[in-house]
Amino acid sequence: MHYVISTTWGPTDVTRAALPFVFAASALEADDTIMIMLFHDAVNIAVDGTHQKLIPFGPPAKFAEIFSNPIAKVIVCKPCAEVRAINEDMLVKNASFGGMNDLHQHISRPDAKFISF
Repeated sequence: MHYVISTTWGPTDVTRAALPFVFAASALEADDTIMIMLFHDAVNIAVDGTHQKLIPFGPPAKFAEIFSNPIAKVIVCKPCAEVRAINEDMLVKNASFGGMNDLHQHISRPDAKFISF
């Protein structure tokens, strides 16, 4: 199964921001593939050095686990990032800029399930 995860939650609510990453880690443990698309406030999580400072209240922090997993695909909404003065070279190693066409491409896979946080 390929899980396509969309989220807007970021540093303004770290606990909510953590949930898609916890789900993604669970999916990867089950040998599924994942793609997380970060929109709105969530784009800040992908800035190198940021996720290490985020501590959710309750769920475990799985940000680093996803960002370091070579199978995990993390796409940062380019317009959402640019309006926040975030450049692609500021992102963690395993994240890249993208947009709705990328989200559509992943959702269109026959084995895809879409989850929005």
